[in-house]
Formats: sequence, structure tokens, C-alpha cells
Amino acid sequence: MTPPGKASPPRAGGTRACVPVPVPLPNPVPAPEVASPDAGPPDFAPIATERLTLRPLVPEDAPALHRLINDWEVTRNLAVVPFPYPRDLADEWIASTRQQIAAGTAYHLAITGKEGADELLIGAIGLRIDAKTRVGRLGYWVGRRFWGHGVGSEAAGRFARWALANLDVERLEADVFTDNPGSMVVLRRIGFRHVGEGVERSVARGGDAKVLRFEATREDIFGRTRVSAAETAAVRARNPTLLVAACALIDADNRVLLARRPEGKTMAGLWEFPGGKVDPGETPEAALIRELKEELGIDVSATCLAPFSFASHAYEEFHLLMPLFLCRRWRGIPTPREGQTLAWVRPNKLTEYPMPPADKPLIPLLRDFL
Repeated sequence: MTPPGKASPPRAGGTRACVPVPVPLPNPVPAPEVASPDAGPPDFAPIATERLTLRPLVPEDAPALHRLINDWEVTRNLAVVPFPYPRDLADEWIASTRQQIAAGTAYHLAITGKEGADELLIGAIGLRIDAKTRVGRLGYWVGRRFWGHGVGSEAAGRFARWALANLDVERLEADVFTDNPGSMVVLRRIGFRHVGEGVERSVARGGDAKVLRFEATREDIFGRTRVSAAETAAVRARNPTLLVAACALIDADNRVLLARRPEGKTMAGLWEFPGGKVDPGETPEAALIRELKEELGIDVSATCLAPFSFASHAYEEFHLLMPLFLCRRWRGIPTPREGQTLAWVRPNKLTEYPMPPADKPLIPLLRDFL
């Protein structure tokens, strides 16, 4: 999270604070628009956890934010936050966070909870985006009054999952001062790995300080199904091939519709062609007609589905066989019905969207055809 009034991320850790960094965002786009992986959403919906809400900061948060952060035990763990912390800096910083969210360059949010019927500011969390490297730098801090209640793990874990599922981020990074063991525990608990050491400038400490560097990929945060060799062999013996049908919907401007897998699904955050599993006794065309209705709310006729190519890919637990159909005519407007993000993409931009391994070989064929 970036310190109030500054446009750079804070360095911190513990159940109290940790250091942030950058990445680009794909924008949920209605059918007639093109969603770029670097575009930021026009509105930001608050992120909920079991006890907390992560939402954009508002000017009214400034007094409470100043009270919480103007504390040596908090600021000493944040790289670019001064101590004492000037009151007017809180106002300036909150204003800058709104601008960054609008621009899609960083997401700095308030961490709030409930005390009776009242909303209570607890701390802040943020992610700065590096569009070129597709890396997000994570940072957070929690007011000392709220230490020891698992706030850091709950907020940082939820935010990391949201970022990898909704932003064009391939990796998350975070730095923690070596005398902040609490944040090291938090990062490891939510899936980060220690990858090195370094030195960071600390404004509050007035000099350089050693840090441990952590990072996490989509697999670190979401995990993946792991089974023994015997179990894998048994699965393959029962169902060696998984048949999935996919469709490249092509609009009048020759753009292709991609859907981003939402948080909670395997390979969350990756883009794919709409479609789904073919049920026993079902044809690929029938499966697509059913899936496109369920996922996008559109009606497609079998006569409008043209076989184009297929993907054959060996995953650890099964072998995927996926015929890809093309479709230029349907009834209705594609609408995300399962929490996914949709993007209409020019053929020459398809490679800019991270996709599952099975989908990638189809992109050059589709691009050259269109």
C-alpha cells in the first residue's frame, strides 16, 4: 500500500505492514468495446472477506487514517512513510489513490471492519502495477490497536487472490524489513515464497534497511490439484480424455470474444474461449449451445457453429481434447453470467492475453485465419 500523500508503495510487514509493487489490468468490457489487459475498471466494487471490507479510500477517512498511521511502530515498517506523519499528507494521499484507481496504475484500498453498526478503518492495503513485467507489488499496514487478530492475513490473502484473478498480473512481489517477522509469517501463510534479500530506503528510519524479498505466482496463491502417480494412473484409466467444446465468437468488426476465469475457479485470471465440458451422450455442438446460453445468455444454432481446429493437451490429471468452433451469428448480447470478465479482442492482440496452455496453440491459427 502506498503511504498517504505519496505515489509510491510502502515497505512493511508483520500482522501490521508489508511492502507493495506493479501490473496491468484488463477491463470488463461490454460487447461493443475492446478490453485491453492494461485498462482499469471504471468503477471499483468493494472486496469482502469474512470480517473485512477492502474499498477505495474517501476524504472522510483522513482523520482516522492519520490517527492510525502516525505511530512509530507502524511507520517504521513502511518504506516511504515519514514519522511524524503530517495530517495534510493523509488528504493528499487519499486524493492520489483515487486518481491511480481511475488510471488503473495502482489499487490502494482502505481495510475496514464493523464495530456494532459502524464502519471502522483498520488499515490500508495496496498493489502497484508494472504493465511491462506484469508484476504487482503488494503492501499493507494495520493500525496497532488491531494487531493480533489476523487482519493482515485475511486482508492480504483475499487481496492477492482478487488481484491474480482480476488484473493482468502474472506474479506478486513484496518486501519486508528483516526486523518485521510478523509480516513474514503473513506472506508465507497466504502463499508467498522467500526469494532473496535486499536493501530499501526507509524514510521514517532515516536510512537504508535490509529487507527480505517475497513473491507469489498464481499457482502459489491458488494452488493446484496434486495427486500421486498411482492416483493419476487410476484417473487416466477411468477417464483418460476430457472432452471440452470451445467457441470463438466473432463480431462484425472481426473481434474475438475472450472470457476471463473468475476467482474461485482453477486457472483463475487466465483468458479462454467460452465453452465447457461435453456431457456423456452430448455432441460438442449441443454442449456449446448449452454452455453459451448458461455463460453468456445468448442463443446459438448448430448450423452457425463451424468446426475450425482442435487442441490436444496433457494436463497432470487428464488429457484435454478441445474442438474449437467459429460463430459469427447468435441471438442476444453476450453478458457475463458467471462472474467472468469479457473482452472483445482484435486478432493481432490475442497473444497479449494470458491463456491456459491448451488454448495457446489455437491463437496463431485463429489470428492467421481472421
